[in-house]
Parts: sequence; C-alpha cells; structure tokens
Amino acid sequence: MLETHLTLLSWTQDIVMPIDLILNQNTLESQSPDPVVYDEDKMRLKLQELERVLLDEDDDMFGPDQSMEIDGDWVDPIQNVLLHDSPKESSSSDSDLSSISSNKEISLVPPQTPKQMLIDCASMISEGNIEEASAIINELRKMVSIQGDPPQRIAAYMVEGLVARMASSGKFLYKALKCKEPPSSDTLAAMQILFEVCPCFKFGFMAANGAITEAFKDEKRVHIIDFDINQGSQYMTLIQTLGTRSGKLPHIRLTGVDDPESVQRAIGGLKIIGQRLEKLAEVHGVPFEFRAVAAKAPNVTPEMLDCRPGEAVVVNFAFQLHHMPDESVSTVNQRDQLLRMVKSLNPKLVTVVEQEVNTNTAPFFPRFVEAYNYYSAVFESLDATLPRESQDRMNVEKQCLAAGHS
Repeated sequence: MLETHLTLLSWTQDIVMPIDLILNQNTLESQSPDPVVYDEDKMRLKLQELERVLLDEDDDMFGPDQSMEIDGDWVDPIQNVLLHDSPKESSSSDSDLSSISSNKEISLVPPQTPKQMLIDCASMISEGNIEEASAIINELRKMVSIQGDPPQRIAAYMVEGLVARMASSGKFLYKALKCKEPPSSDTLAAMQILFEVCPCFKFGFMAANGAITEAFKDEKRVHIIDFDINQGSQYMTLIQTLGTRSGKLPHIRLTGVDDPESVQRAIGGLKIIGQRLEKLAEVHGVPFEFRAVAAKAPNVTPEMLDCRPGEAVVVNFAFQLHHMPDESVSTVNQRDQLLRMVKSLNPKLVTVVEQEVNTNTAPFFPRFVEAYNYYSAVFESLDATLPRESQDRMNVEKQCLAAGHS
C-alpha cells in the first residue's frame, strides 16, 4: 500500500491541495488568519482531470474496498470527488466523458473492405435479396480497380461474376470466354506467364513432373496421356529436366487430348504445341513423339489413345477434373466415367494437379467464399512476382483468371 501511496502522490502532487481544501474547507477557514482564496474554474478543471485519471486506472489499483491517502486521511478517490462535486458539474463531466467514449467507439469501427462487401453481397444473392445485393455492387464498383492492390483487383473481377449470377448469365459468359475465337498472341503469352510465375501452378507441375520422372526408371518406352495439355509448359520443363540426365533415356510418347471447342483449335490446335515440344526434345536429345486426339475428355475411349504393348502408361490430369460435372450437377457422372476409362488402361501412374477449392458440389455461397480465398492467393502471388504496373500481370489476370470468377 505504501508503494501505491507514493505513486499516487507523484501524479497528484499538483492537485492535492485543491482536494484538501474541499475536504477541510471549514477547518482551514477557522485556523487560517487569512481566508483561502482559489480560482473556482481552475479547481473545476483539476477535479475533472482527476476524475478522468481515476476512472481510467486499472481495477486492481483501486478495488471496491481500497482508498488512497492524502495528507494523512484515507479517502475513496472516486466517491469523494463525485460526492463533493455539484450536480451540474457532475452532469457536465459525465456528458464530456460520454462524448469522448462515443467518439472513440465511432473511430474504432473500421470501414468495410471490398472482401467483406463481396461476401455480404454473395450472401444477399444466395438469400434472394437482390435489391440489397445491387446496392452493394454499386458501391463496390466505385471502390475497386484492376490496377489497384490484390484485394481491389480480385474484387473488380468477382463483382462482375456476381452480376452475372444475378442475371443468370454466368454459364453463357463462361462459355463465350472459353470459346472465344481466335485467341490473340497476348492470350497465349499470358497463359505461359501464368504457369511460369504463379507458384500455385508451377509447384503443381513440378510435383507432377517429379512423380512422372520417377516412374521412368527402368522403362524403355513411356506413354504419357494428358487431358489438358494447354500450352505444353509442363512438358517443356520435363524435357529440359530429362535432357540433363546421363545414360540412355526412355522413348517418350505424349498424347494430348484436345477439346475441339477449345481456344487451341482456332490456331491449329495442339499441332503447333506438339511441333514446339518436338523441336525442344531434339535440342535436348530426348527421344520424343507427339500425338493429338481431337475429342472431349468424357468421350475418349481406350481405342482412341492407341496404347501399345511394352509402354508404361502415365496419365496426367492438370487442372482438368474440376471442370467436369459429377452426379451432384448432372445425371451423367462424366468425371466418374472418365476415371473408370483411365483405370481400364492399367496405368503405372496417375497424377492429379488440382486447385484446392470446391467449385462444383458446394452451394453457391460457400462456393463463392472458397473461390475468393483461392483466387486471392493467386492474385497475391502474382503481385509478389510481377510489378504492380506490369502489363503482363494485367493480361494474366484479365485473360486467364477472370473467366474463373463467373
């Protein structure tokens, strides 16, 4: 208690006398030859200052049964200050404190972020509250930009996805974006950049390639079947890796399944990509053969793949299966049908590279939240690998990722 007493005196030394005057006013007047004169306004300010300090102190310093010593008398600081203050002054002081408290509460409430507004909007849409969702969308469009930070950029694209959802045009928008003809050179370049710089894709391809090369051991001939070869980026890395190995390499035959309606077909399909891979394999001394199969993945049969005796079959699914409907959205389970066909090939290895997000079977709202979290990580990774003002970054996000939000 002594330590507490000393501490209190250190921060109350300039106001001990006015409190003592209040508590012992009559005694002082009778004992002192001269009446004590003090500034009433100044004392009122001192009292209010003491009140604020005392009210802000921790409860463990002044418990309900604790008091402090001033000039030899033990008093309850809060009680005495309030009891000896006039009702008018107490009311004014309380009002001031209430005002300060209210201002603090207002300042502590952060403005809504684009992420929270997107989630609120998606929740409104899932509940059928289109009017409030539209109001949020109008506000969001004023806040977001494809040239801002990652949260602003992803919000700029996802808000348009929500608009498509409200208009029930998402399916047609996605199909139009997927089948746009012909793709520009910028689109193809953007896809290549995405696979090279985004760890979400690059790491998946590297892990799959590691498993594939491990399966090559002791094999003379290997047949790789890929159901979404895209720009062939994964196999460029694979061929370059094999080219650094010593000893005799196995003969590699790569079959790329080519959706006839994909953007690849408008520029010659996988034929051009196959020629690029064959030239690369020749440079690195890797025995290589490429063959394209023009068919949608669910329609592929074992006969179309031309598997040969003595070949070790490797099947690669790279970001393909999440596009395929299952029994939750279709009476025909195309995904299951494809996997059963692949099993019939008796493959030595099946590699699956997929995004960690459920975009098919979950209801709309949880699906939206999962999609936001996934693409948020992709946008953040691009922001770390490409400059904020990079035109390549904007092309990648606009041409390769925006369609996924619809």
